[in-house]
Amino acid sequence: MAKKQKKNGGGTPATVALTAAGTPYTLHAYEHDPATASYGEEAAEALGVSPDRVFKTLVADVDGELTVAVVPVAGQLDLKALAAAVGGKRAAMADPAAAERTTGYVRGGISPLGQRKRLRTVLDDSASGHETICVSAGRRGLEVELSPKDLATLTNAVLAPIGRG
Repeated sequence: MAKKQKKNGGGTPATVALTAAGTPYTLHAYEHDPATASYGEEAAEALGVSPDRVFKTLVADVDGELTVAVVPVAGQLDLKALAAAVGGKRAAMADPAAAERTTGYVRGGISPLGQRKRLRTVLDDSASGHETICVSAGRRGLEVELSPKDLATLTNAVLAPIGRG
């Protein structure tokens, strides 16, 4: 599979936000297979990156408020831990249509960056163990690699142990 890297461009709201902020990043494009069962695992495999360095962006409903959870594709989101991280009581996965409408992205391409409506964000604390991580750049088949610190700063994310293997 072809791998393309750029320092800027790409034209998604996520890459526009990164460029506007002057944040260093690398863009990775790959051929997305519409039949894939796991977008994140597909990205890790296509890019030749360990699944613990590729993070998926999930949208959950915490006490009636949409909240973004960014966790490694190698694991799952712990909903109880997510709720606790933001001082909530209950969390459940958000309705996919509401997630798409609110973020401006399609499922499998939701980025924590450049969302239509900025949502409260929690980044799994395992991210801090890596120099760089990959997250969706705003469409299926496009990932952005950046430092977890930059991601946390740009999204105003809370770091918390919200993933489980």
